[in-house]
Amino acid sequence: MTFPHANLISPSLAAKVRAALRPERLLQTAVALVEVPSPTRHARAVADRLADLLRADGFAVERPQAGWPEAPAVVCRYGGGLPGRTLQFNGHLDTVHLPFVPPRVEQGELFGSGASDMKGGIAAAVEALRILRDTGLLQRGAVLLTAHDLHESPWGDGSQVDRLIDAGYVGDGVLLPEYLADVLPLAGRGMAVLRVRVRRQGEPVHEVLGGADRPSVIAAGAEIVRRLAALDERLRAEVHPLAGRASAFVGRVAAGEIYNQSPVEFVLEGTRRWLPGTSPSDVRREFEELLAQVARTTGTQVEGEFALGRDAFEIQPGALVQAFQAAHAAVCGQPLPVGAKPFVDDGNTFVVRGRVPAITHGPRACGAHTVNERVPLAELERVALVYALTALAFCPAEEQA
Repeated sequence: MTFPHANLISPSLAAKVRAALRPERLLQTAVALVEVPSPTRHARAVADRLADLLRADGFAVERPQAGWPEAPAVVCRYGGGLPGRTLQFNGHLDTVHLPFVPPRVEQGELFGSGASDMKGGIAAAVEALRILRDTGLLQRGAVLLTAHDLHESPWGDGSQVDRLIDAGYVGDGVLLPEYLADVLPLAGRGMAVLRVRVRRQGEPVHEVLGGADRPSVIAAGAEIVRRLAALDERLRAEVHPLAGRASAFVGRVAAGEIYNQSPVEFVLEGTRRWLPGTSPSDVRREFEELLAQVARTTGTQVEGEFALGRDAFEIQPGALVQAFQAAHAAVCGQPLPVGAKPFVDDGNTFVVRGRVPAITHGPRACGAHTVNERVPLAELERVALVYALTALAFCPAEEQA
């Protein structure tokens, strides 16, 4: 698939943007964010740090609670003064709940908690905002920067970005600097975490003292695993040309305390992923019916949780995609190949809930959701340039994306 992105960004415009990039300033911003611990649900301190950095640069900052007063979001706007589109840079400031690793720079890479997911990317977005301000090149339209808590699951539920969207903090297109750099994701699957608890009445009991005659929670759990595997096999036929196939996956099961005891509880955890055009409510209903059938046939009590992560999405190759591809070509020499988003993120929500196109694109970073997060400094610089140029290509037009 090709896009008519040529002529949106001239070589002279790209050169002016490159000349305005300040790598040391960008690195200092990234370090300032990484050095503040911010596990999900506890991102107030780093949000305050980001707000202070933006104010020190002369930007006006808003702090809407967006349903989470424990860590109000950060909102910053920069406009060209004339009518045009608004491009939004959105990122999450919270990190997964792992031991905190302070920032350090070694051999051209930034290490530390959140370096790759996604404080480095947020720092790049801030640098893009500064480039636009310093050059004065953004004559029409505006850039909206938003940053928030409650992203990482299972500790967060995504509700703060939901409330930001509902309150109108939405641009005409969105860029999200998550660690996806090799494809332009035009589609992605929806995802829910499945949690199942199977119980029987009574107490744990030795198998020879009546345990073997009680309803088996393990057998019931095994039947659920079998049925989910059969569902996954059927879902292999549901394939999207970009997003891949729908799936049902079991990643954890547990039951019992000892080999010859009849336990009273079995637990299961997994995921269910679906394609654009599929209703999450239909997927939930299918899951609940599966559990009800097993409960009826096994004499056990089965409780299930369908924890919706993000819905499936698909965007069209419109104005935002054209602008992004032009910017990427100007910085990297060629546009990105189109593909799917392998994970779910807040971009899904902007497309489905905010009804605007959203592109996830960030640095080629490593170690997300581990204690070994790292990101090349050159990648942060690249993302800052791509974001600034995307804004210059996207914002001037007055028609909607």
